[in-house]
Amino acid sequence: MKTCEICPHHCRLNPGEIGRCRARKNNGEKIIPLNYGELTSIALDPIEKKPLNRFYPGSAILSVGSYGCNLNCPFCQNFEISMADSTFGTQKISPHELVKIAVDLKSRGNIGVAFTYNEPFISYEFVRDTSEILKSVGLKSVLVTNGTVAAGALKRILPLIDAMNIDLKGFSQKVYDYLGGYFDTVMQTIKLAAESCHVEVTTLIVPGMNDSQEDMLAEAGALAEISPEIPLHVSRFFPRYKVKNLPPTDVKKIYALAEIARTHLKYVYTGNC
Repeated sequence: MKTCEICPHHCRLNPGEIGRCRARKNNGEKIIPLNYGELTSIALDPIEKKPLNRFYPGSAILSVGSYGCNLNCPFCQNFEISMADSTFGTQKISPHELVKIAVDLKSRGNIGVAFTYNEPFISYEFVRDTSEILKSVGLKSVLVTNGTVAAGALKRILPLIDAMNIDLKGFSQKVYDYLGGYFDTVMQTIKLAAESCHVEVTTLIVPGMNDSQEDMLAEAGALAEISPEIPLHVSRFFPRYKVKNLPPTDVKKIYALAEIARTHLKYVYTGNC
């Protein structure tokens, strides 16, 4: 039996078993990523779409995703790939091939590669190997992540990462119990990452789950203790995946929560309004 060291679930897997993320397997000798270089999505996006509003604004970034995730958010916006496994159709690409595409797109304003769309940390080895090459050619490596990563794995890869957008699902363990994760882990990820690279945070406001003024005030205060200059994106929920019985978040609610966050944070943005 082997233990996966990438995320705090620390799945203990017998030979042939696959972890709860659906993308890491005990091959009999070690834990390997089944989704290494297996892309389900690739696009040249505005950097603001990640969202990263204060990291090379106005630039573009080559955005890639694979399949699998180590959370189980029932309202996931990208559930088609995040909840998929190795049976999902992919395009195989090596780190060197991906970096070559990124270099070729520099003429279109590309600054590097963003690992996004599904949870990038479960493709840890691919992110690491690609990021090493990106750094060698002067391009940026960006992660759009749920922040559910073990501290040891995070610290090893942080020297290769230039920016992160970290999804803070809500400001309590109760929220993370619903999603299958760990609130303290995500806050630790934000703190460690902010000491090493550019960090922005996104909170999707889901009606009845994390939309109270008290929660936003506490969240903004905690982020400000790390740094009041961490940008926060207060984003609007739309019915998706298993949660179709709720209405979209009221726009006035988004603006009101953003105003509360601004009492602690210098940069607060509203998304999907």
